Amino acid sequence: MLSYLPVLWSEFLFPGKPAEAGSCRWKNLLLIVFLPAALLYPCMSFLLFEPDEGRYAEIPREMLLRGEWIVPYLQGEPYLDKPPLLYWLVIGSYRLFGVHDWSARLVPALAAHATILLSYVIGRRSLGERAAFWGTLALCLAPGFMTVARLLVLDGLLALWVILSLLAGLEAVREKRWRWGWWTVASIACGLGFLTKGPISLVLFLPPFVLHHWLTGERRGVSPTCMAHPIPRRAWFVLAGLVTLINLPWYLAIWYRLPEFGVYFFWKQNILRFLLPFDHLEPIWFYLPILAGGLLPAFLLVIPFLRFLFSAKPHDAGRRSPEWGFMLLAGGWCVLFFSLSGSKLPTYVLPAFPVLALALGYYIANSSWEFSRWTIITGGLAVIGLAGLHYVGIPWYAEFHSPMSRPDEVRRFCSGHPVVCYPRPCDSVAFYLGRDDFSSYRSKETKNLLHFLQDQPRTTIIFTHRHSPDGLNSVLPAAHLRMKDLTPICRSWAGFFQLEECKMAVIEKQNDRE
Repeated sequence: MLSYLPVLWSEFLFPGKPAEAGSCRWKNLLLIVFLPAALLYPCMSFLLFEPDEGRYAEIPREMLLRGEWIVPYLQGEPYLDKPPLLYWLVIGSYRLFGVHDWSARLVPALAAHATILLSYVIGRRSLGERAAFWGTLALCLAPGFMTVARLLVLDGLLALWVILSLLAGLEAVREKRWRWGWWTVASIACGLGFLTKGPISLVLFLPPFVLHHWLTGERRGVSPTCMAHPIPRRAWFVLAGLVTLINLPWYLAIWYRLPEFGVYFFWKQNILRFLLPFDHLEPIWFYLPILAGGLLPAFLLVIPFLRFLFSAKPHDAGRRSPEWGFMLLAGGWCVLFFSLSGSKLPTYVLPAFPVLALALGYYIANSSWEFSRWTIITGGLAVIGLAGLHYVGIPWYAEFHSPMSRPDEVRRFCSGHPVVCYPRPCDSVAFYLGRDDFSSYRSKETKNLLHFLQDQPRTTIIFTHRHSPDGLNSVLPAAHLRMKDLTPICRSWAGFFQLEECKMAVIEKQNDRE
């Protein structure tokens, strides 16, 4: 049964010949350059979202302030959850343009733009120019990628290295002549992905790459036209060597400074985070609606797309190339891996968007939809909708959601005395105030919080949950503390037709007469 899979894959599912690469068409290239630029760069200056954007803007600011390049710091404490490449790039942006929210977002915006350009320029070599153009255009119009990848999170930068490694690796093996230059590019991209978010870059590259090579390689009963070049044994040493060369200096340096880093990062943040659902617990189908909505409007073609994929007609089967199968395999593996993970966040699946968009573009280029007026109309409406979302919708929601929506109140409360975030961190406030001395306490640490408050004559608390003020206020009198000036500073949606308020208050010691 296992030996039959290569025959099923290469003879029945993807028996077609590789598409002609074709040169870049200037009109298409200009559209792919300027359309994302118009949707990305003019609308980056809005308040940071909590918790991720506030955290990833504050860490580089503190590292820049300290002159620190090895150990990431958050609120004066080492932050060991992630590698430093995003922090280093944001520090570079801060040095060039100053410390601003938009200068921090410039890094993921450039990464999203580069992902789109690489998908077209390299993707055309394996899928053909028309398919690469329609795929990258679908990616430009996909709100799940364009809207999310420009936010200050790690996954947009990771998506850049993943698509580069996959496309370059495919170029290295898909012809009968092994190409070391492309393999070197793929290895460097894996190393940079490792320095961005850890070993996940190798996890997303190696399984689909090895599996696709096995399915399309020389097997009994497999057509020679589907044969890929054997992977030289030296190639694995080159991959391991370049990934090690890129990462080893920083990992050794931080391991020397903080010996606890190794166990915490590799075991807890990578292995246990995948195996055990200790946070962000979601059902296994969590990413399906995210992909369906995030790939609109191209996802509207999913039914004819599936018909084309499984069609037994010789005309349709002859147009399904092994390279198209690789895109589906890589995208499907990414979705499957994160679906099986114990911890799930919507942004984790971002690296799947480029390859899935290229797969959809390949179908459009090989169907009548390429010449349909409805394709043009739908694309135009998508551009208008994305522009409205980026220029109006997201900035409005950021203002509505951010604790800094009332900056004068926040500065008045936080000036001159300690600030505590309870029960979750609120790093965007620290970023805008230029402070690195905020303390954070969770609900289970309320006793520790009370001890901290008793040591201070006056403390400001930022409540990040709507029930937290009532819960804390009920235990304050026993600790000879009182709450005053409880003030709402922002609101956010907590459920259907329900608003959750973020509030600030001052906690003071009670004297004996009181």
